[in-house]
Amino acid sequence: MSTALNAERAALDLVPRMKGQGYTGQCVARRRAWVEEKTGCRLTHVGAHSIPSEEMRGNVENPVGAAQMPLGVAGPLVVNGQHAQGTFYVPLATTEGALVRSYERGMAALARAGGATARVHADENRVSPIFSFEDVGDAHDFARSLAQEFDSIRAEAEATTRHGKLLRLECLPVGRDCIVNFCYHTADAQGMNMIVKATEAACRWIMARSRARRFYVFSGYSSEKRATGSLLAGGKGKKVVAGALLPAKVISAYLHTTPERMCDMWHQTMLGHVQANAIGYNGHYANGLAAIFIACGQDVANVVNSSVGITNFEVTSEGDFYASVTLPSLTVATVGGGTQLGTSRECLGMIGCAGAGRAAKFAEIVAAALLAGELSMGAAIASGEFVQAHETYGRNRPPQFESPESGV
Repeated sequence: MSTALNAERAALDLVPRMKGQGYTGQCVARRRAWVEEKTGCRLTHVGAHSIPSEEMRGNVENPVGAAQMPLGVAGPLVVNGQHAQGTFYVPLATTEGALVRSYERGMAALARAGGATARVHADENRVSPIFSFEDVGDAHDFARSLAQEFDSIRAEAEATTRHGKLLRLECLPVGRDCIVNFCYHTADAQGMNMIVKATEAACRWIMARSRARRFYVFSGYSSEKRATGSLLAGGKGKKVVAGALLPAKVISAYLHTTPERMCDMWHQTMLGHVQANAIGYNGHYANGLAAIFIACGQDVANVVNSSVGITNFEVTSEGDFYASVTLPSLTVATVGGGTQLGTSRECLGMIGCAGAGRAAKFAEIVAAALLAGELSMGAAIASGEFVQAHETYGRNRPPQFESPESGV
């Protein structure tokens, strides 16, 4: 390394990496001490963690400890699914007061009504590279002919992974370029890194046998961690639906309102969604998703695509109430990523979803939990109880702490 580069790095004062990238307990403690010295902030709680630092390798760089979140549990959640059947108590990691109690109220109403029916309609993930051509004619010919090479392309992609299975290719010509959706089944993993590697291998094979001038493995169409209209059609994770029929007496006793009032609220807030040009309609999917994702070691940024969906409220001919949630792009996993780390595995274990063969079950539980959240929030708005609930359970008036400089 040149003297000039050494001087530049010293001027930048980079975070210490240490031998082997510094995952041993001693290295993590030294790096934490360095941060404390640089920032003047003691990291007592950050350093008090139960996750062995060596197990953080592959999940985080420059580790200094672990963040902690309050963890609550809501239930009973009764799910009548194809994969999830029975009563569950759902872990929710959050700092938003009233959230757990709200979800619990919705779960109690669902339980009194016999539970939520849940079904997984589709299970896949996608990568969407873009290929560039000399003119629109070449792009057209490429899009028309690519399917003929599917078996060879699939072999190239699947040679890089034991778990990812290429299901199909979808060509979307745009001018003299062509976006290609590589649609995969990723089993119980979220699998994005896995299928990007597989897709890149397949794209290089395509480049050697086509008129494409270049490609980029990401075009933006896949909507990974971005909210787009294409997510409503599915293809980015699991498409899962949950619904329940709630008698009017349950709506009155547990949600303090009526089916008619719930539907009127739904109609009025639908107008607001349309005026705002929202993608889909829901009350607060992101609240429940974020709390479950943090608790269960999911990729939290996938809340963005997973929260695109549709909540529907209906009054039946008998005067009862039917509610459903449709999550066309729910991205959840029970293996890989952060699912094996410390509390994440324990929280997945709480709902019987730790390990292989349980991702579809997890998806049905998540959908049923979000249905409970939609019921409770909708009822709070319809009954005029929303503000009071946050006053009772939330922290709208947090205690005022004196600054260290005040001497108090």
